[in-house]
Amino acid sequence: MTSDLRDLYQEVIFDHYKRPRNNRALEEANHHAQGHNPLCGDKVTIYVKVDDGVIQDVAFEGSGCAIATASASMMTEALKGRKLEDVEKLFHGFHDMVTSPPDAESPPLGKLDALRGVREFPARVKCATLAWHTLQAALRAHDHPVSTE
Repeated sequence: MTSDLRDLYQEVIFDHYKRPRNNRALEEANHHAQGHNPLCGDKVTIYVKVDDGVIQDVAFEGSGCAIATASASMMTEALKGRKLEDVEKLFHGFHDMVTSPPDAESPPLGKLDALRGVREFPARVKCATLAWHTLQAALRAHDHPVSTE
């Protein structure tokens, strides 16, 4: 990854951390779940409104490090208007991107590519994936909090 691209990605992550998108309770949600990363102290609640198999709205509340907050913010932007089967594919694509070896190729994921560098820091992968695992729990109606441990 070039230095300029790395700098751009850091700016995107910092922007989503400082000004997270969709950071609110979603009263009309018909799915929700809580997640916790004990290692970093990140906590998140994901709210999802699904109608006819399509995510109409998605939001999150919580507190966490820059990576966890940026990932949740970017995830919510990426999910609105997607069909549930596409959400599953996106989850796996994102998970593969941040868990594969640093020199591994993975398909581009648009704006989510800003989090690609997380794979170079294994301790931060749990921060980046917390919101995504919590989303999966919400959509599957799991009633116990998700933990990265």
